[in-house]
Amino acid sequence: MKKIIYTFFAFLLFAACTKENNTTKVEPVVSLTVNNLAADTIIGITPGVPPLGGMPYGAGKYTFYSIEKGAVVPSSDSATTKWDIAFRGTAILTNSGNGGPGAGGGFVYVGLFEDLKTVPSDSTFRTENVPTSYAIPFGSNKGWYVYDGLKNLVTPIPGRVLVIRTASGKFAKIEILNYYKGGVTPAATASDNVKMKDQRYYTFRYSFQPNGTKSF
Repeated sequence: MKKIIYTFFAFLLFAACTKENNTTKVEPVVSLTVNNLAADTIIGITPGVPPLGGMPYGAGKYTFYSIEKGAVVPSSDSATTKWDIAFRGTAILTNSGNGGPGAGGGFVYVGLFEDLKTVPSDSTFRTENVPTSYAIPFGSNKGWYVYDGLKNLVTPIPGRVLVIRTASGKFAKIEILNYYKGGVTPAATASDNVKMKDQRYYTFRYSFQPNGTKSF
């Protein structure tokens, strides 16, 4: 009788261990909001008057960011796969093509951030071919923003979502919320000095799928 009982409990223990070992760990979608990410802030104005002069300029350097880690990556790692996206002024770079050694890429999805539950099956991820073309189109009303020359302001276009393939080949969706320091766009009546001093500070939110699938 004891032998039967021991055998029964041994079977239960084996079954429990087998069930535990066969359980797949489901990683939750990571959602973050990033505030005041500096993107080559303005350090001077070119001599003269527009269109040849009077234009703001920065140091010409990207700020690199890891979507997977949720952190800024040192520029010394720009030639690695440690970063997923990079920001310089209104330009956004993915770690792909001639922009980096990663398996990244991206495109602009037209629709609401909350409504994008899965990367569409017919999506085409563009890769970098700088300076000819960018995965995320660069220029007013071509990608994620519009520039109002009369007001001298950059504003995100509602309903534009950046779908990003990370350097490791996973997926994320990003919504740019604001382009100015503190997440507040200067008033149209603010001075050009204020508008230039406070720009190139990104506020954005994103959702990242760590398990490699295309669902958020």
